Amino acid sequence: METLNQIKDRIEAAVPSVRLAIEGRSLVVDREHLLEVARFLKNDAELAMDYVSNLCAVDWLPRKVKVKEGGQDVEKDLPGFLEVVYDFYSMAKKHGPLQLRCRTDGREGMLSLPSITPLFRGAEFQEREAFDLYGIRFKGHPDLRRILMWDGFKDFPMRKDYQQPDDHEWEPTPHDEVLQQAKKHWPAPSAAPVKPA
Repeated sequence: METLNQIKDRIEAAVPSVRLAIEGRSLVVDREHLLEVARFLKNDAELAMDYVSNLCAVDWLPRKVKVKEGGQDVEKDLPGFLEVVYDFYSMAKKHGPLQLRCRTDGREGMLSLPSITPLFRGAEFQEREAFDLYGIRFKGHPDLRRILMWDGFKDFPMRKDYQQPDDHEWEPTPHDEVLQQAKKHWPAPSAAPVKPA
């Protein structure tokens, strides 16, 4: 398989105006061109990436990062975002993985990315899981609905800022924090002695 730099150059030549970057061992692609890049990876004769083995989401909170500007390290604020990571393989050519990452525009509101399910049917349940647990909507998905949480569930439990509801049905355990939470909703029975009949 070609190097990541070679693959990046080939994608940029085939998909006009795509924004690609290499970060570590991954290619980071802009949302607007995700579907075109995925189609290129699948249909390219040399790459023939015909299988998505994994698709998962990552929640990145806002943070400070050090970057080089004018030969000096400068600390910058990086806004938070959600990211979807795709691992592509070629079953036909027996090579891979090629990791592709795509980011949402922030962490608030209606966050969406294009669905790759029309190209890779194996991504269907994995996109539903990312939607269910992180709140990423995949435009063009054939059946985007919750897969792990129940329909009435209001939040996205894998987000790093998720707060568990206070009325959760706690099972009392010896751990103080859990026991105190349970006592708020399930008071102990009265300690009145039981009289024999």
